[in-house]
Amino acid sequence: MAVSIKEVRTKRELRQFAKFPNVLYKNNKYYVPQLISMDMATFSPKKNRAFEVCEGKYWLAYKDGELVGRVAGIINHKYNRKVGQNICRFGWIDFTNDPEVVHALLDTVESYARANGMNVVEGPVGFLEFDVAGVLVDGFDQYPTAYGKYNDPYYEPLILAEGYKKETDYVEFRVTVPENIDRYEKLSKLIGERLGLHEATFKNKKDLVRKYADGIFGVLNHAYSSLHGFSELSQAQCEDLKKQFLPQLILDYVSVIVDKDDKVVAFGITLPSLSKALIKAKGHLFPFGWYHILHALKHNDTIDALLVAISDEYKDKGVNAMLIAKMGIGYHKHGIKYLESTRELESNMAVQNMWGHFERKLHKRARVYIKKIK
Repeated sequence: MAVSIKEVRTKRELRQFAKFPNVLYKNNKYYVPQLISMDMATFSPKKNRAFEVCEGKYWLAYKDGELVGRVAGIINHKYNRKVGQNICRFGWIDFTNDPEVVHALLDTVESYARANGMNVVEGPVGFLEFDVAGVLVDGFDQYPTAYGKYNDPYYEPLILAEGYKKETDYVEFRVTVPENIDRYEKLSKLIGERLGLHEATFKNKKDLVRKYADGIFGVLNHAYSSLHGFSELSQAQCEDLKKQFLPQLILDYVSVIVDKDDKVVAFGITLPSLSKALIKAKGHLFPFGWYHILHALKHNDTIDALLVAISDEYKDKGVNAMLIAKMGIGYHKHGIKYLESTRELESNMAVQNMWGHFERKLHKRARVYIKKIK
């Protein structure tokens, strides 16, 4: 029977869209279920400020009456203006091991792209840089971070068969936290004195947000500006990210470096791994998902590096040692043994070099594909 494609139009269908991978991978030990409530908010134009600069549609694929796939088609107008191209993104793509299904899904996105004057299709990519991106091509025996995504090995060959080629890769490292960070503490002091920089002071998370959140996002916007797929975050989008990430922060795992005028010049934000907690939560905060997440925040041996950025004027001047020293003290205090770098563009050597002197292993790789259409 042929594959049929249905555009998502109702809240019930959108929930089916969000839940599909949790059903597809319910028996896979390495799959980390996403929280349905968070995904529903991401997909909603009323709740996601990315729709200020993006538009998109969602589709479900059916075969023999069974749900067998999903995909989103996205146009980020701000990014397209930045790079001077007409790009349509496909994102949140999942499907059964069936070439007819992936063909129907991608053909639908390509038709959507043509109808909107786009001549390039790229993905998997989300609305913004901080959405899940890439198809896992290496590391199928590893748990993804809470901000990564698992898929089975059959995804890549089926996507390549549709005429797509590699555009870029994201890589992930597992870093062993060194037992001794005295070297970094000494370097931190020397570099801070030489450059007139110091660790920011804040009493609690609210104080951190009030005093430094805007500066953090300012550094992020500038430092990430040349990265593939990134367009500058608006104030409203920054507010969304504040609500998403900052309430979960543990201050011992955060470093904010400021100059003599208390201006943010670098920051590192890391968070205890939530992967195993989300597996136990099975995609839901209630009735017990929240407990597993809170427990993971307090009792863990693995940390996820979410965001790291240094202002251009301070790059290659050793400021990364200041970030490592502050967060390293927190890691030792709480018994953290490993750091997951989360997905970094393979070309982003500035961030990868931050962990270059540590024992580390490149253990996951995810790929973004591209195709020119007529």
